[in-house]
Order: sequence, then C-alpha cells, then structure tokens
Amino acid sequence: MASQLSVIIPVYNAEAYLRQCLSSLAASIEPALECIVVDDGSTDGSLNVAREFGVQVLSTGGRKGPAFARNLGAKAARGEILFFLDSDVCVQPDTVSRMGAEFAMNPDVDSVMASYDRWPEAKNFMSQYRNLMHHYVHQKSRREAVTFWAGCGAVRREVFLQFGGFDEAYQSPAIEDIELGYRMTAAGRKLVLCSNIEVKHLKRWEFGSVMKTDFFYRALPWSELTFRSGWMPNDLNLRISQRISVVLGGLLGALGAYLAVSRGVYFLVPLFATFFILLSAYWLDASGGNRRVLVGSMIGVIVAIASLAYVFHMKLIIPMVLMAWIALFARHRYAYPYTAWHRRTGIVIGAYCLLVVVFVWVYLPFHKLGLAFLVILLALVLLNNHFYLFLAGQRGKMFALAAIPFHLLYFISSGVAFVLAMVRYRLGLVHHPSTVAGTRPKPRAAER
Repeated sequence: MASQLSVIIPVYNAEAYLRQCLSSLAASIEPALECIVVDDGSTDGSLNVAREFGVQVLSTGGRKGPAFARNLGAKAARGEILFFLDSDVCVQPDTVSRMGAEFAMNPDVDSVMASYDRWPEAKNFMSQYRNLMHHYVHQKSRREAVTFWAGCGAVRREVFLQFGGFDEAYQSPAIEDIELGYRMTAAGRKLVLCSNIEVKHLKRWEFGSVMKTDFFYRALPWSELTFRSGWMPNDLNLRISQRISVVLGGLLGALGAYLAVSRGVYFLVPLFATFFILLSAYWLDASGGNRRVLVGSMIGVIVAIASLAYVFHMKLIIPMVLMAWIALFARHRYAYPYTAWHRRTGIVIGAYCLLVVVFVWVYLPFHKLGLAFLVILLALVLLNNHFYLFLAGQRGKMFALAAIPFHLLYFISSGVAFVLAMVRYRLGLVHHPSTVAGTRPKPRAAER
C-alpha cells in the first residue's frame, strides 16, 4: 500500500530543514509512489534542495499559504493516499510503510495521523518543552480522532477531493488541517491517530514564536471555529481537564492583574521571585544563539527583584533568592547528571528552593484574593500534574518546574483568545463559508 502513497510537502523558506526531511524519506524501507514538493514563494535555497533529490517540484506562484500549497500538490498527485508532511519533519524508515498498512488493514479508515517523538532536533529549552507537550497530547489522545493533523497525516485522495481539501482562506499556517478534520468528522468519516507511529520535529522554537503561534495561529482561530461549528470535542487540547485549566488560567490572570495593581510590589516581588526560581532550567539553557538574551534577561530579573525588595523592606528575599540561584547554577555546572552526587544535591537544593518559594509569600499581606490566587495556582498545577510528572520523567525535575510558568501562560493566553473570539462572534465579525454554523459530528456507535 505504501506504493500508493503520494507524499506532499508544502515549503516556504525551509532550506534549513528540507534536506533532512527529504533524506529521511529517501531512506524509507518501502518508498512512496512519489514525492511532491510545493514551493510557496520561497526566497531561500529550498527549490535547489528539492531538485537535488529529484522530486517533483510545483510552485504556487507566490506566497499563498500552506493550505493552497497542499491543495495544489493534491491535485497533481497520482496516489490513492495523500500523505501530507511538513518540511520540518523527519520520518522513520518504516513510517511510509506503516502509514500505508493502516489504510490497507482498515478499509473503513479515511485518515491516519502520526505523533511527534520525544526527541526533537533542537536542544534548547523551548523546543524541548514545546515538542514534549505535543508528544504528550498525541500519546494521551484517543485513537479515534476528531481532527486532522497535516504535519504528518494521510487521507484517502477521493475523500480529500470530496471535501474540497484544505480551506484556502487560511493564508498563514494555522488550523486549516483541524478545520478539515471537523468537516470530515461531522460527515461521519473515520480519522485515526496512530500514536505508535512517531516522527521527529526539526523546528527550533523560541519564546516569541511560541507565544505568537499559540495565540494568533492556534487558540484564536480554533476558538472561532468552535463558535462557528457549535462543537467542542473532548479530545486533544480540548479535553475537559484542559477546558477547566483554561478557565482557571483566565481567573489566575485576572486575579494577578488586580493584585498587581492593588497590592503592587508586595504581590509582584514574591511572584517574580517564585517564578525566577522555577525557571532555573530555562535560565541555564546554554544552547543556540539566544544565550546572551537569556543571560541578560536573568540579570535583569535578579536586579529588579533585589531593587524592589530592598526599597520596599523585603530584604530577606534578596539573599535567599541569590543563594538559591547560586546553588542551582553550581549544581548545573559541576554536578555531572545521573550520578549519586547529582541526585543528593538535587534533593538538598530542591528542598531549599521550595523553602524559599514558601517563604517569599509570607511577605504578601493577607488578602482573600491573594489566597484565592494561590489556591487557583495550586489547583492548576495539581490538575496538570500528570503532564509535569511526564516532563520530569523525560527531562528531569528542574525541567518540569521550568515548564510550569510557560504552561500556565499557555492556558491564560488560550483563555484570552477564547473570550476575544466569543466577543467577535457575538458582534458578527466571525464569518467563514467553509464551516456550516451549528454543524455537529454524527456520533459513532462506539461513542454513544
């Protein structure tokens, strides 16, 4: 069945990744019928890389977005199965054959998706965190899916054409694949997520790119799609626990903003000191060209905490935070990982950091809303403890602690996006011809 797969790769300035992507395909045990690279107005050497591998190359004639590029490739494809792959994804030698086997063994399946593995190419903290979050979601989701993923997903050609392909109104990489999955699910089509088929992600993430993608290209358009379709599936990032986390994140953000205004530095200094310690693994990230930015940010935060604590008579915070940081840095620099000394120092330093975190909140004047803030923060951590334990098992406890602030920020930004989408929808500003308002998927027998 693999010989019936047409691989379609949309490309925009992907020279840094495309060679690895195509090399991984070339190493497939059972090659696909064809590989089509669709250039979407690249200005780098992506086209030259594609031609080196002798694949079919198409052009969109300018920057028109991945949805348009994938549709163009699908129209030119000859295979019965359209295998969409991002240019920053590497397959395993058996990925193509296993994807084809899923269709061959399950004639009722219309779409098959794979999962990111646990070891992304980029080694910096944000890339590791981001990839592990996706991997965790893929691994914990149900096999019978309700959305489509074009990063590494295949669909029967006749079904894809029947549904008109991806919605080309999405001119930037957004949720065009999710929207297609919604339409297919609403029509009773069967989509499956094979979490045991894993691929490697090459993309390097930084804090800014994560925030921009999460808000503008994921949370906001996905929330608008939810209002248009009138349906919110209990799967992937929309599981009940995740919805509750978004609500709690919104409350946490609102309370934090209020307390920052009403209590000022007496709230902000303990908050900054807490997250500064939690983010130790992020500050110590020495990979890539952002090292100077991280060091500069770290020094800026230390100076801000120390200055505010000194001026507003919270002086004990200064030596406690500095000692915690020095101890963490020394352990990172001199204690070799996975040794007995590393484990013992980790227990001692971890206990001390926990003591510091508890102590700094003593400076917060008693206030019911302040207590509510701490309760909600604790509830969010407990609600997502399985994810944090997963991170701890994969990359260590300090990594998991550093991930918590970014994960909380993810929930807060998702809540803001949902509220904004709701307001836009109520004002009649959300229009999209591809999704019929009020359309809900037909429940399958196993879901009833």
